Amino acid sequence: MTDYAEEQKNELEAIESIYPDSFTVLSEDPISFTITVTSDAGENGETVEATLKFTYVEKYPDEPPLWEVHSQENLENNDMDDILTLLQQQAEENLGMVMIFTLVTAVQEKLNEIVDLMKNRREEEKRRKEKEAEEAEKVAFQGTVVTIENFLAWKAKFELEVAEIRRKKQKEEEQSGKAKLTGKQLFETDRNLDTSDIQFLEDAGNNVEVDESLFQDIEDLDLEDDDPDFDPLEMGSDED
Repeated sequence: MTDYAEEQKNELEAIESIYPDSFTVLSEDPISFTITVTSDAGENGETVEATLKFTYVEKYPDEPPLWEVHSQENLENNDMDDILTLLQQQAEENLGMVMIFTLVTAVQEKLNEIVDLMKNRREEEKRRKEKEAEEAEKVAFQGTVVTIENFLAWKAKFELEVAEIRRKKQKEEEQSGKAKLTGKQLFETDRNLDTSDIQFLEDAGNNVEVDESLFQDIEDLDLEDDDPDFDPLEMGSDED
């Protein structure tokens, strides 16, 4: 007949000697205790930690002990679930044998894996941010790709803006009373413009002054009118 109390007592003494700084007895009946498990330090000195609470049942080790994660540091919820699943699996595999050391060792290895995963998560996050930055830079460099759809949308918007600017300008000119007329509008407004030059000359009458100094004195011209044989055309031919 198995002496469960003796096996439990012997294991408790062994566990206390293996984990002297992290082992704490909580109660004697039933026997309950905690063991704090800390991972190895990661690349940047980060660690994760879990304090496991075990309670012996009457027929332990033929029946698994009770366990729970009493406290933790730097673990996420999914990490906690993984640890509890691991404890269940290891307990089923080791029924009939004292198993606390085996369970704690399995959790220790799991914590080390989590620290490694933290490193991988940081690297993946870094790569993701770098990729996002590259994509953003590429979009900024290339600008918006022109398609028929966005060009037509831009054209319609542009035409509306131009029409609005013209409308505002025309309204301002009308309000200021200085609307600028085109040549055609000026002609249609005052049909006398086509006769304005003639009217100007008629109004001037005999008052038009002529600067006679602009003309050479007729007497200074050597036209040789007295020579009946003078022919201007012959002068030109003689010079040739």
